[in-house]
Amino acid sequence: MSTGRGISRRTYLAAVGTAAVGGHAGCTGSAAGSVSVLSAGSLASAISDHLGPAFESETGTAVHGEYYGTNAVMRMVEDRTKHPDVIVSADATLLRDRLYGEFTDWDVEFATNSLGLGYRGSTSIGRALDAGRPWYEVVRGADDGAVAIGDPDLDPLGYRALQAFELAEREHGLDGFREEMSRRVYREPEEPQMMAGVESGSRAAAVVYRNMAVDHGMPFVEFPDAYNFSDPALADHYATATYTTEEGYTAEGRPIVYNATTKANADNPDAGRRFVQFLADTPGLLDEAGLTVTADLPRGHGDLPEDVEV
Repeated sequence: MSTGRGISRRTYLAAVGTAAVGGHAGCTGSAAGSVSVLSAGSLASAISDHLGPAFESETGTAVHGEYYGTNAVMRMVEDRTKHPDVIVSADATLLRDRLYGEFTDWDVEFATNSLGLGYRGSTSIGRALDAGRPWYEVVRGADDGAVAIGDPDLDPLGYRALQAFELAEREHGLDGFREEMSRRVYREPEEPQMMAGVESGSRAAAVVYRNMAVDHGMPFVEFPDAYNFSDPALADHYATATYTTEEGYTAEGRPIVYNATTKANADNPDAGRRFVQFLADTPGLLDEAGLTVTADLPRGHGDLPEDVEV
């Protein structure tokens, strides 16, 4: 198992931002062609608008991304309906549980996030939130379908929303809150469309990751640490809330950690590993995209290839 190189490297990368990529590209050389990335939908804008163009500029390799809920991503790899070079997950444990052994034996953790409520300010929900009313009172009083969550059977964003409802129920003494909200929210099957629906007015609010609200320039109320899944010190607390998908996979609540790997027998494994290295080496770009890169990231797990260093 590979571990981080320490604070000095992390601090250096954060300081130079995208300049670090130039040094990396110089070591590996330009690579023509393209790399296919099958990614968690919450990173659609981060990859298409920030990371992909920068990677192509530095390496000459275009990034072709497809974005779905992470559960759906894993299923597509497992049933071989998609054949990506790179797989990116919004739940590091989910990737290892589903893909280690047959499809990969390593990954790199590169960013974290936090959960909260993205909303449209011109709605009654938005006005109440802007006035400082507790988010759980606001959403509990909203019309059915006014608040969206991801589909918990397709992506971690969906099951984290339900887990957050459960933890909030305990935290604030909200009897029956998870069950009630589970019935009344709209379940969006297309994760990349979560904030687009709020932006267009189809929904008043959505339980999303912080970067998704940033992507759309929409206001965001971050949940408290007790249920925003951002604090590693609260891992045991998060784990007390679970969700079992229709496929029978039971996900415990856990801190949000994004990770990436290349698929065994990928069409362009060299470019795939370069892209994973790029994710590890560009904390400045990740920050611009609304993600968080903590001092202990990037972090390797499993049997890392020789040309991937973290």
